[in-house]
Amino acid sequence: MKEKKWLMYAVITTLFWGVWGAFIEIPEKAGFPATLGYVVWALTMVPCALIGMKIIDWKLEYDKKSVLLGSIVGFTGAGGQLVLFQALRLGPAYLIFPIISLYPVITIFLSVVFLKERASKKAWTAIILALMAIFLLSYSPNGNGIVTGYLWLALAFLVFLAWGIQAYVMKFSNESMKAESIFFYMMLTGLLLIPFALMMTDFSQAINWGFKGPYLAAIIQVLNSIGALTLVYAVRYGKAIIVVPMTSLAPVITIILSLIVYSVFPPAHFIAGIVLASVAIYLMAE
Repeated sequence: MKEKKWLMYAVITTLFWGVWGAFIEIPEKAGFPATLGYVVWALTMVPCALIGMKIIDWKLEYDKKSVLLGSIVGFTGAGGQLVLFQALRLGPAYLIFPIISLYPVITIFLSVVFLKERASKKAWTAIILALMAIFLLSYSPNGNGIVTGYLWLALAFLVFLAWGIQAYVMKFSNESMKAESIFFYMMLTGLLLIPFALMMTDFSQAINWGFKGPYLAAIIQVLNSIGALTLVYAVRYGKAIIVVPMTSLAPVITIILSLIVYSVFPPAHFIAGIVLASVAIYLMAE
């Protein structure tokens, strides 16, 4: 059981992020902007961080190294989310998401080179299948018209780098810090970036402040926050080259739930992605 502790946390993250992905668009479609959704998400990180601090008897690590590493993890994650908002305003989602979805490549490269993480041939097969599945699950060939400009591409690549580096630093910092301290700094940096999310919000448009706005967003976003907390634990106990690709397969859960709830049948490349993801998860869990 102890050897598979990483798997338990990775599965929780994947499930919670998958459910989160299936319902996160509801508040936005009801008139609650994604940027304000970020604000709600940052606030839902607070109770999760407090639970984490309670677990370690409020003994937060606040030496310079811990603050630096924790802040890097937080800013690359939350900051990447804000950059993604801007990228989506300038460029097509059907091109942006496939680029960003492959961020585990960065984590794998850094972990192999600097952390000397190794995996069996079976595990590497699973990693390759997972990366293929991630791309297929993120790709949406719905683009119309001509795409102009390159700033969106630069921003998408920046998010790709940021999230890949975040997972690597999360693993690296777990060598010298408690997972709960890392999450505390993730929470803190997320709160510090709230003013930027507010500045990116168009308050001239009608905003839904009812239940389907911030309240429903909070219920949904807390799934994201819990998933982020269990991710830190998964990376702590497992190898980043395995955990990160596995948790990035959350869209499989999203697609299955969307099929059940919205009666939306996925296209062929989504089905192929689900098959590859299922095989990858099976091999990783063995």
